[in-house]
Amino acid sequence: MASQNVDPSGSARKGKEQGSAAARGSVGKSRLVTLVSCPQMSGDQGISAFPESDNLFKWIGTIDGAVGTVYEDLRYKLSLEFPSGYPYNAPTVKFVTPCFHPNVDSHGNICLDILKDKWSALYDVRTILLSIQSLLAEPNNESPFNLNAAELWRNQAGRCTAHSGCVHKSELPC
Repeated sequence: MASQNVDPSGSARKGKEQGSAAARGSVGKSRLVTLVSCPQMSGDQGISAFPESDNLFKWIGTIDGAVGTVYEDLRYKLSLEFPSGYPYNAPTVKFVTPCFHPNVDSHGNICLDILKDKWSALYDVRTILLSIQSLLAEPNNESPFNLNAAELWRNQAGRCTAHSGCVHKSELPC
């Protein structure tokens, strides 16, 4: 069975260079054009994403905090940068809006397996945003990027107060 992350533009050429960056970039561009023209996220509550400008490889996304979590009523802005090897290589996704969370560092980097070693060419922008939205509600304390947030989450079961678009440690007992 063929790997789902193998670039078909280069896999059939044995002994030759495996596909140019331009060929790989055109596959990614074609996929991104399809994503823009398809209302794929219209039915999903609390997520959206669109190209930042005329550059299809740079997008801005938004995620609303899930109902019943400390992130409820908060909206987060994210940047998504797609490499020339997309969809065979994961995009770089970062929080633009500050986010106090065990799996988000102070620079907005996200510790999420599907953005790293568990990436699949089958994933799209919708899958990424829904996964991050889910991560907000259920952090992975086994591999925290933010040790302070992870400790607070463990000690107080994630109960914190929200302020200015960022979840902060409460000064009062939760």
